[in-house]
Amino acid sequence: MRWRLLTENGAGAAEGLALDEALMAGYARDADVRPPTLRLYTYRSHCALVGRYQNLAAEVDLEACERTGTEVSRRPTGGGAIIMGAGQLGVALIDRAPVGKRPREIIEECSAAVSAGLAELGITATFRGKNDLEVGGRKIAGLGLYIDERGGMLFHASVLAGLDVGFMLEVLRIPAAKLADKAVAAVQERVTTVTRETGREFDGAAVRDHVALGFAKAFGVELEPDAAEAAELARATELARDRYRARSWLSEQGAIPDGSGSALLKTPEGLVRIYLSTHGDLVKSAVVVGDFALMPPALGRLEADLRWRRLDPVVVTAIVSASGADRALGVGAEQLAQTVLTAGRQAGTLATAAPVRSAGSCYFPEQS
Repeated sequence: MRWRLLTENGAGAAEGLALDEALMAGYARDADVRPPTLRLYTYRSHCALVGRYQNLAAEVDLEACERTGTEVSRRPTGGGAIIMGAGQLGVALIDRAPVGKRPREIIEECSAAVSAGLAELGITATFRGKNDLEVGGRKIAGLGLYIDERGGMLFHASVLAGLDVGFMLEVLRIPAAKLADKAVAAVQERVTTVTRETGREFDGAAVRDHVALGFAKAFGVELEPDAAEAAELARATELARDRYRARSWLSEQGAIPDGSGSALLKTPEGLVRIYLSTHGDLVKSAVVVGDFALMPPALGRLEADLRWRRLDPVVVTAIVSASGADRALGVGAEQLAQTVLTAGRQAGTLATAAPVRSAGSCYFPEQS
């Protein structure tokens, strides 16, 4: 099997993220089946990117970014605030979301490919915690996953080929910055780079071929160099303008925290898990996965119809019944609705429990 390989150097903050999302349109559930796309690219030095669920002003020193010419944007994937530039390799795998796999399983599978690439450099990296690759207890790559409402999947990784720790401390608001002269040492206790592990100077572009080989070996595929299609580039231009540079997107994390939760339901058609992303009592997105041979169309309708609806028992039951998802799974509408509501309650509990500002960051990950 052949995968499409896209490469780029020096992408802008908004442009780099916009193209990743634009590529997802070709992998919606109702789109023609096509091979996955692997995109390996670097950003221009420097860009500060916050995770999907972070508060921008709490994570990034915006005055320092303006002073240093650092571009800012928000990823569609989760995780902590990061600095990207010539010294880091951005990894994006775009595909249709696999049926029957939990997000953590997908992240672990993709992380194994990044690890295989690092192994080509003699580096042994292991998956740890929620979304980290570590070498000897130090983080060398951050990982994230985004599945949109149409079933497209985006896996993100940032590989630290090198890292200007002093600059990072200047533009990101992280706990080590309060340690003054000890801050650099504090970061170096928690992170490492390809340069540090190999004793040779690497930047993101120099790591690219090794990571590409890791994906090829891990997934048993050939990578075919290609270029983004005209329609993808046009969509990316729109997304960069309307989302990734837009104030509404950059400041989206507001007083009401977003949450995510899931719930299981055993049905005659197999074990089903419902994932919800919520904002207060509104469903931002829903994803239904299970061990189906084919995804029942009714479940796609349920995902779409739940979007931006309230987590109210009467409303959710009506949506379930109208979608036909209950009949497709061989369960009662009330039973399936209750599963949706259980996922919603979990999302609300986790959102309430989470602090406004994460206790960790990309470079100071929270312990799991």
